[in-house]
Amino acid sequence: MDEELRIMSMESLAQGAGWVETMGRHVRAHRIAAVGLGLSLAAVIALLLGSLFELAVGGASDGLKFGFVGGLAGFAATGLGALPALAMRTMPQKLSDVLLGGAAGMMLAASAFSLILPGLAAGEQLAGSRSLAALIVVAGMGLGVLLMLGLDEFTPHEHETIGVQGPGSERVGRIWLFVFAIALHNLPEGMAIGVGFSHADMSVGLPLTTAIALQDMPEGLAVALALRGGGYSAPYAVAMAVATGLMEPLGAVLGVGLSGGLAIAYPIGLGLAAGAMLFVVSHEVIPETHRNGHQTPATIGLMAGFALMMVLDTTLG
Repeated sequence: MDEELRIMSMESLAQGAGWVETMGRHVRAHRIAAVGLGLSLAAVIALLLGSLFELAVGGASDGLKFGFVGGLAGFAATGLGALPALAMRTMPQKLSDVLLGGAAGMMLAASAFSLILPGLAAGEQLAGSRSLAALIVVAGMGLGVLLMLGLDEFTPHEHETIGVQGPGSERVGRIWLFVFAIALHNLPEGMAIGVGFSHADMSVGLPLTTAIALQDMPEGLAVALALRGGGYSAPYAVAMAVATGLMEPLGAVLGVGLSGGLAIAYPIGLGLAAGAMLFVVSHEVIPETHRNGHQTPATIGLMAGFALMMVLDTTLG
């Protein structure tokens, strides 16, 4: 038994050393992305620690409670959307592209109406200048883009269009590569919900959460059907699709902590969430809806999703 434990320990150390070596080579090959990820993570951690200190001094805020419930709503919507995969194996590709296009449109509108505009208003109230407010929000957007660029480059995952990416991808099972890719989508959505509710402002958080929950449903179904098409059983496919939604309540708590304390963290956090969501839409969702020759139906779906979100923001905001 001792010999077996020794061998297992040596194998684990060898695997760990191999992973570190692989990551080191990847960092050297992608220095700009590595620096960007490091800077964005440092800024996020600094804002998070400052805001968490403020929250700890003031006690648990209503924003934290609302944000977590909003994240759970996104998680539940993902699971609800995945349930039809228990009875169906495929969906017409054109319909899938239209639904994902609608999700992209809602994310674009949510970024504009529920994140950027409130961020500009909060920044102007803080700085007393529209120009400075715009710079604050743009700085946050830049952090969001750097964060997603770095995570996209250094997290093992798989895209439908360009295949496997990230260091050590060959050591990770294909199912987990797919799950990691969807988790990268859901993280900024959860952060957006948390940032939106961080000041317990229902006019910002409610329409944003509604939009994200609605677009999570076709995403959950798309994930489950993709797994079923890959040969996985219906219960397993649905369970894995539901699991990808766990990033939403986790991201929501992070979003509240990021922007719920320090005054300047709020407009920066709104900008960060907007930048991250815009990155996901442009880098992932739109290319996915256009790769099968259904650009026009997908674009119509995007416009419909954008219009629906605009109406929701007006009605609920």
